[in-house]
Amino acid sequence: MTESMDQTAAANQSQCDELAAAVLAYCETNRFKIAAAESLTGGLLADAFVRVPGASKVFLGSAVTYDIRAKASILGVDAELLRSEGAVHPEVARQMAAGTARLYRQQGDGDCVIGLSTTGVAGPGPDGNKPAGLAYVGCSLPEGFGGVRSRRTEAFELRLQGDRESVRRGVVHCILQKLRELSADSQE
Repeated sequence: MTESMDQTAAANQSQCDELAAAVLAYCETNRFKIAAAESLTGGLLADAFVRVPGASKVFLGSAVTYDIRAKASILGVDAELLRSEGAVHPEVARQMAAGTARLYRQQGDGDCVIGLSTTGVAGPGPDGNKPAGLAYVGCSLPEGFGGVRSRRTEAFELRLQGDRESVRRGVVHCILQKLRELSADSQE
């Protein structure tokens, strides 16, 4: 059973590596940059990008804002929203993504930073009334990425199954898949 699980993990990692490489290549060609704000994934999203040789041409960095106060003070997430709804909320993910795009924007580059964010409940159990496996991903997309006509920031919900590590890795895979789909759509 362990060998089968190792083979599955290796196949999943290989697929994430391919997705990340494709996204990075698209961004390099089209002069986009990527930055992340991670809570649930705690650095796994950054790792997915930096595993790819040459990622530094596109990937700017990741702020691991696991603590609720860090989301407010570093990323500018509304403190009242965090108090009333907690960190696991679509608007929190949206504000995290917008905040990371602003945080990593470099003078002279223009508005080219894709801001990504992750927040959710990895488990093993629920967090209050929020079940394990519930996650929100935020994407702040600049004009031109995936056919976007002006900066658009949105969040989408994921409901994943599995243990804590499977949920965290599943969120990373879903983000990479979404970015790949958007970049592929804009090339058609």
